[in-house]
Amino acid sequence: MKILGSLNGFHRIVASLAMAAMLAFGAQGAMAQEAAETPAETPAAEQVEALDPADAAEASSEDVGPGAGAYTPMQPTPGKGMPVDGGLDVQQQYSPIGHQANSLHIGLVWVMAIISAFVLALFIWVILKYNRRANPVPSKTSHNTLIEVIWTVVPALVLLGIAVPSIGLLSAQYKSPPKDAITVKAIGYQWYWGYAYPDNGDFEVVSNMLTKEEADARGEPHQLAVDNRMVVPAGVPIRLQTTAADVIHSFAVPSLWFKLDAVPGRLNEKMLFIDEPGVYYGQCSELCGARHGYMPIAIEALPMDQYNAWVLAQGGSIAGAEEEGAEAEPAAAPAQEPESAEPGAPGAGAAPVAPTA
Repeated sequence: MKILGSLNGFHRIVASLAMAAMLAFGAQGAMAQEAAETPAETPAAEQVEALDPADAAEASSEDVGPGAGAYTPMQPTPGKGMPVDGGLDVQQQYSPIGHQANSLHIGLVWVMAIISAFVLALFIWVILKYNRRANPVPSKTSHNTLIEVIWTVVPALVLLGIAVPSIGLLSAQYKSPPKDAITVKAIGYQWYWGYAYPDNGDFEVVSNMLTKEEADARGEPHQLAVDNRMVVPAGVPIRLQTTAADVIHSFAVPSLWFKLDAVPGRLNEKMLFIDEPGVYYGQCSELCGARHGYMPIAIEALPMDQYNAWVLAQGGSIAGAEEEGAEAEPAAAPAQEPESAEPGAPGAGAAPVAPTA
């Protein structure tokens, strides 16, 4: 039986080594194929930058409706809605859910600190009081009902105290938006974002990452700045829907405490409420391919009147404008022509195609 067990273990080792070798050779083959398809004289880092999609979409200034000059991109506030150097805590929050979650986060940090301090003090007390020198004759007590009750009940009460606000936060995060919420749809593509506005004429804005030079020229953080932001009104509920055209992406903005997966064939929905105007940055937070790290998110929250002006500048329409006696919307010019970040790839809204040989 021992011999059979040894043989069985040997077979497992051999199978594991064979599988590891197959994976290694497969990875080398894939890299060799990519190297063959890419000019050898171009370093890998330059290849990534060469694929930078900044030049793929200049739709914010071309092919838009009358009144395009009414919109000027907002200048971001340093440290607001973005990561900061040397930051140790979560980003400052600018949404009601963010404030609620941050309060719970701070409370849990204090709970952890108090428990850690208590355990450390108890540990030091036991070392000093019950070492061999101070206590040469150890106690032979095997049970203490009071202590056993305490170390069972107290942790249970602590967990209960944490569970109540946690469940409340979870419920608040997925509260349905009101009927009059403005609908915005974030669509994930490989590797950029598209933003559709069903309530404002159903036009779509394509968002690609800027190069470092362009981001620096605009005074925005590199690898977070985009050519066309997702523009929304501040101070009103937004019905943010997410989906994807190819693989799973994730729409995440830390300073708004917002994260929602974008899944092909599925429409996810959650309410977004931004307290005040500003520019808020995020990134795709689901591994989605080679350029996963190059599809940032930039949300620009504007006062409602400026948001309406931006909608008209994009050739969209304002819901209920004519009923309220407002000036009729301008004749809509062709909507922004969404382009893919990859040359020859399908545009935004189009189904992905299989790569050609």
